[in-house]
Amino acid sequence: MEVKIGVQHVARELIVESAQAPEEIEAAVNAALQAEDGVLALADERGRKLLVPANRLAYVEIGEQMERRVGFGAM
Repeated sequence: MEVKIGVQHVARELIVESAQAPEEIEAAVNAALQAEDGVLALADERGRKLLVPANRLAYVEIGEQMERRVGFGAM
């Protein structure tokens, strides 16, 4: 599962490949936003954790991982 996170006042977005289900990620985002001093915590496929203060989140895009195609004939 690919998750893109936009952080306020940061030019680049964070991209995380997570083994979590989309519903779990959405629940984590909602819980972080509802908490007073919430922190969004996600784990990537390698077991590393990503922590982002909820008050700095600009957006969270949850999507399926797409297979990358290489070459001139890929369409």
